Amino acid sequence: MLMGFNSAGLRLVRTLAALCLSFLAGATAQAAPLKIMAFGDSLFAGYGLSSDADNIPSRLEAGLKADGHDVKMINAAVSGDTTTDGLARLDWSLADKPDLVLLELGANDALRGQDPDKAKANLDQILSRLKAANIPVVLCGMIAPRNLGSAYGAKFDPMYKDLSDKYQIPLYPFILDGVALDPALNQGDGMHPNKDGAAIVAKRLLPVVEKALPAAKAS
Repeated sequence: MLMGFNSAGLRLVRTLAALCLSFLAGATAQAAPLKIMAFGDSLFAGYGLSSDADNIPSRLEAGLKADGHDVKMINAAVSGDTTTDGLARLDWSLADKPDLVLLELGANDALRGQDPDKAKANLDQILSRLKAANIPVVLCGMIAPRNLGSAYGAKFDPMYKDLSDKYQIPLYPFILDGVALDPALNQGDGMHPNKDGAAIVAKRLLPVVEKALPAAKAS
């Protein structure tokens, strides 16, 4: 027993100490940067780029920090992933406990001519799980290659808007807006942005993500 303290005094000291620790823990949690997870395929993974600093998520993180936002980008993109692959790895990816998810999947489903209804169902399940986990989402859309025919595009292209409306989440309609089909902004395969193209995508996506930050903080 400490000299000069009776049992009531010791209880008071312990209570005050517990309150101080709780306050410090809360202050530390508030000071932690917002974690944004880029959950997608090669477009987010930075396929073909010589430096990770040049990929879309890294450029986006730099832009957000330049605007005064305390954020940490988690790049959880895997080149070649379809919506089926993304759904399969979602749960363990969420072990990083993101405050916001940028969902960018579907391009590889279209490139392989897979059923748009299946892709939509997979994205629906991903969004449902994120909603259940109370994690805000920015959905990044894609447009089907036109060599697959108008019927395929008519089923594939609208699914992002449909899902955005269903879950009431922000939509960036076409992730390659301003970059697609421009040889100066793409690598030799004509599909993946080069460093200049990635910078344009990040710049255009930036205001959409910024608008989603209040919801991420609230969650």
